[in-house]
Amino acid sequence: MEKDGLTIVYTGKGKGKTTAALGIALRATGYKKKICMIQFIKGSWHYGEMDSSKRLEPEFEMVAIGKGFVGIIDDKSPKIDHQEVAKEAIKISNEKIQSGKYDIVILDEINYAVNLNLISLDDVLELIKSKPQKMDLILTGNYAKDEVIEVADLVTEMREIKHPFQRGIKAKEGIDF
Repeated sequence: MEKDGLTIVYTGKGKGKTTAALGIALRATGYKKKICMIQFIKGSWHYGEMDSSKRLEPEFEMVAIGKGFVGIIDDKSPKIDHQEVAKEAIKISNEKIQSGKYDIVILDEINYAVNLNLISLDDVLELIKSKPQKMDLILTGNYAKDEVIEVADLVTEMREIKHPFQRGIKAKEGIDF
């Protein structure tokens, strides 16, 4: 008998939050489960999962809607543009969650979007509250709010101990993006 779906949170400053969510997606496609991943921040850059996710179709669907990382060196977009796109991502997330088509929905970098004030904590809590009973919902991104942690069933905090960037090694294709 299928148990109730879980709300899973991957947070913390260490590397691996999105990777952990993608690991679940990879495993779940092996069981022919339907997964949708909505990316709140990463949308404007090219990164490996944009191509590899196509190999998991038709079970896996990825929606990259963000305008890219907010406030970093090459970000030229005003914050209001990021906020508008993030609000659209909330709308799409709600549609996907309520559609009845998915066993798992991944809201990638949604915690970070809240922390950056691109979306409200209330919007996120409403998505969690409204998920169908059997659906698993995964939220990634650092700075998960206490209220999200409280309602989640599983919370894992990634903690950075050592990172190549500290030695001047730049992000590596296939490992970091």
